Amino acid sequence: MAVNSNIKSFLNTVQQGVKNNLFLVEFQFPSVMSGEAPTLDTVNMLCKAAALPASNLGVIEVPFRGRTVKIAGDRTFDTWTATVINDRNFTIRHGFEKWMEGMNRHEANTASTWVPDGSGTGFLTDLTVKQLERDSSDPGAVLRTYTLVGCFPTNISQIDLAYDSNDQIEDFTVEFQLQYWTATKGSTSGGGDIKL
Repeated sequence: MAVNSNIKSFLNTVQQGVKNNLFLVEFQFPSVMSGEAPTLDTVNMLCKAAALPASNLGVIEVPFRGRTVKIAGDRTFDTWTATVINDRNFTIRHGFEKWMEGMNRHEANTASTWVPDGSGTGFLTDLTVKQLERDSSDPGAVLRTYTLVGCFPTNISQIDLAYDSNDQIEDFTVEFQLQYWTATKGSTSGGGDIKL
């Protein structure tokens, strides 16, 4: 079979591509934090970097007559990280600190009555990451949505302070654990659904 390697064929295949900077992250803090949690709009506005989630399928290696046969094993899901701009009221950082404090207190090594049940009364919540379209009759149309199910933060990064940090705004990263993710195609012609 001949390899089609001309530029026109490439452009017809890739079209405009997908842009890394067109995304939207949406998540609600647990409902038990009402009054101390940032709004969804604030989170959406100040989340400056994220990622589409990864997953891994383990491999079971079985020796058989001098060969190693590989069989699909169990799936694991990597941690997911977002980078957030720090506003002058520390709104989002405070929200994450309170969320983690509710799961395990700093001083007493105890936890509140939260349970990991995902019902809204516990410490788990779902996050969505949406890949957006650039050139469309509907600007900002969603190409694909990833829903990260049963998430909770496990690490809030330090914020470096320095006299020579000119012309910069503070940001920090938050690392989440998740149970699994699902993917759904958006309103445009993104890839198919993956429902678990």
